[in-house]
Amino acid sequence: MAIVAYITIIGWVISYYNYRNSPDKNPFVQYHLTQSLGVIIFSVVLSVASGILLGIIPSLATLFYIIGLAPLVLMLLGIITASNNAERPVPFIGKLVEGKFNL
Repeated sequence: MAIVAYITIIGWVISYYNYRNSPDKNPFVQYHLTQSLGVIIFSVVLSVASGILLGIIPSLATLFYIIGLAPLVLMLLGIITASNNAERPVPFIGKLVEGKFNL
């Protein structure tokens, strides 16, 4: 379930409901649910910010396209970490979301 949590918002919702309904709450899955939720929130904020800035400065489209790949990279790093059975934070935003969400 920790790996599925990183696969889009639908995977996160599936993992969350499976975690919530399980009799034994695995702290490993909870950690990766929190990390993936941080990646999802970062992706939405980045998308909104780049949309606004592209409306103002359209010549920076290529730069924002490259920056827009950051959530994909963070998601892949989270999947790799979860598949290695490790609890390492996702780079850049992982430390910010640790302990912030009560899942």
